[in-house]
Amino acid sequence: MIARLRHWLHRRRHPLRYAHLDALLRTQALNREDLLARQQRNLADIVEFAAAHTPYYAETLSPVLKDGRFDFNELPVLKKDDVIRRLDDLLARHPDQNQADRSQAKIGHTGGSTGKPLAFWYDDAKHELMRAGMMRSYQLSGWRPGQKILNFWGARQDVVPGGVFGAQLGDFVAAEHTISAYEYTEAQLVEWARFIQRYRPVLLQGYASVLAEVARAVIENGLAMPKTLLGVYSTAEVLTDAQRQRMRQAFGCKVFNQYGSREIPNIACECSRGKLHVFTDMVFLESREIGDENRLLVTSLTNRLMPMIRYDIGDSGRLLDGECDCGLPFPLMKMDLCRQNDLIRTRSGKTVHPSYFNRLLYGQTQIRQYQWVQRDLNRLELNLVAPSLGSETLASLEASIRRDVDARMALKVHYLDDIPRTVSGKHRFVIGIDEQQAVSKPGEK
Repeated sequence: MIARLRHWLHRRRHPLRYAHLDALLRTQALNREDLLARQQRNLADIVEFAAAHTPYYAETLSPVLKDGRFDFNELPVLKKDDVIRRLDDLLARHPDQNQADRSQAKIGHTGGSTGKPLAFWYDDAKHELMRAGMMRSYQLSGWRPGQKILNFWGARQDVVPGGVFGAQLGDFVAAEHTISAYEYTEAQLVEWARFIQRYRPVLLQGYASVLAEVARAVIENGLAMPKTLLGVYSTAEVLTDAQRQRMRQAFGCKVFNQYGSREIPNIACECSRGKLHVFTDMVFLESREIGDENRLLVTSLTNRLMPMIRYDIGDSGRLLDGECDCGLPFPLMKMDLCRQNDLIRTRSGKTVHPSYFNRLLYGQTQIRQYQWVQRDLNRLELNLVAPSLGSETLASLEASIRRDVDARMALKVHYLDDIPRTVSGKHRFVIGIDEQQAVSKPGEK
């Protein structure tokens, strides 16, 4: 009864959000053939719009557009450096004027977790569509509007008034509460676990590393979680198998991985079968072999304020053939446990995937947090929040790295009280040499 009342009140407060949600659910009911045909029409429309209304795309698309027709593979890739340099030229101009309408446009910022912090344009319409897309993802767990959600959020800017979750702090109507989790102590983790017991949410959502830490506190303190929980939604960071297993054990429900970014949200989400589905009514996603990676390029099909076409988002992944028996018409994808600047490189030219370094610490349950940082081509540092690993364990780690990575690679271990997060509150497990200049050594400011 209370959930239905919340839903009714929330729908009255956010009519545009629910109109978007209703439209997304109608699209979700299409068959695969109709869904993909619609995606192609939306793709052609956004390319035509961008070329006609933004200075950047008027310049970059004109060489490949021929009477409104184009080969999509010939369209230029939008890189983060392009967004940084040409931000104003990516803002759409008013149809009847040769200038942008900035009255409704706002500036958002990414945290730079892939090494390139950038600004982007957004407005209330984009925000409401983003929230509607999130609600659709939540429904894959069985959640319904009006049921409680508890967020553990690591980005400071999102939990202040005007942020993504700032307006819903303790909001009865939204049935959503947000805990600012960009820093915490062991005692706070236990208190948060006890708050879950009292609040009795249906969903938990948050950064993967934070949720994994709360899960650890739940397990170590033997705290029973409420039976109301239907799902845990992991977002903002790479979700490892170990983190997923820990969350399942602690919270007693399915874990749903989400994929998106601040500039282009709602790219993909896992279904109840654990398969990652691409929301083709919101994006067009490509996987292109660039160098030694399967790089993801994403085109927003809905953003006419700041069109982003073939945007190199900085992540790696693959599109998969076949369909899922969950009933969703959306195609499948697989994320790699990697971002572009998480790769470790050697003097001999070898590139090592970060999953290798994560596996080296399997079974070391005494480790609270860890982070591998490559300082130069011959030197790795391992930051640990943990008791001493012991000389035999350290010798084994170093021997494995010299055998599998490079015989000249030296390893230095630092024991810390805490490992600083990125500006956006995220935890980086592996930081490659491409970003070494942005990482302070322990003890440095």
